[in-house]
Amino acid sequence: MKWALLVLALLLAVEPAAAHESGKIDRTVALAQSKAAIGRALPALTFTDVKGKPFRLAGLKGKPVLVSMVYTGCTDICPLIIAHLYKAVEVAQDALGKNTFTTLTIGFDVAHDTPERMQSFARARGVDLPNWYFLSADQDSIDALSSTTGFTFMPAAGGFGHMAQVTLVDQKGVIAAQVFGGNFSPQAIVEPLKNVLAGNAQGGSILSQITQRIRLFCTVYNPNTGRYYVNYSIFIALAIGLASLGAVATWLVREFRRPDGSA
Repeated sequence: MKWALLVLALLLAVEPAAAHESGKIDRTVALAQSKAAIGRALPALTFTDVKGKPFRLAGLKGKPVLVSMVYTGCTDICPLIIAHLYKAVEVAQDALGKNTFTTLTIGFDVAHDTPERMQSFARARGVDLPNWYFLSADQDSIDALSSTTGFTFMPAAGGFGHMAQVTLVDQKGVIAAQVFGGNFSPQAIVEPLKNVLAGNAQGGSILSQITQRIRLFCTVYNPNTGRYYVNYSIFIALAIGLASLGAVATWLVREFRRPDGSA
């Protein structure tokens, strides 16, 4: 009888551990899958926003997009990702403009991440920034999105095991970069955003495009304030350099035009 009770106790202790182990993600494989997603184009998927209206990815082309996938029942890593993403998005909007990019947070727990739950999740974390959408989806859409972005998740005891990942998509709908971890700095988001915006500066006159590129290039991070600012000293140095080159060019032209032997 004692042996039977001992075996039963061991079985009860091992079963939950095995269930937890089944949701454990191989970090090396997951990272490799995520990095391999760079260069892929997002499929033309349709989600549902917190008001129950269709939200189409195809309508976002023309601006970069930050994509994060969470589940509303998560009590640790998902809230942490959103907290750090909030700070990064706030800094990015302040430095680059509120309408220069879009942020999407999509619930991958199809059975529970309803529009109502996604709205409550956003409110509980104080997300009130413009152009940030919390979305629900069906299983086919979640599978297609996670496969394309290289986002790994699987059922585990009490919820899901999943990657801590933010995906940056460029203006053409192509994955440009991945940001990993739940604890990242604003720079981890803003710098790749700047690169994408600078590399695809379009619209307006040539002068406006050049001005936009210079502004992006000269926007630098101040670790003391945790904010970005436009470093006008770069403009001043550039102006001085151009003025110096102009003076040298003018002198050379005058020298070439002088008659031979003149003083």
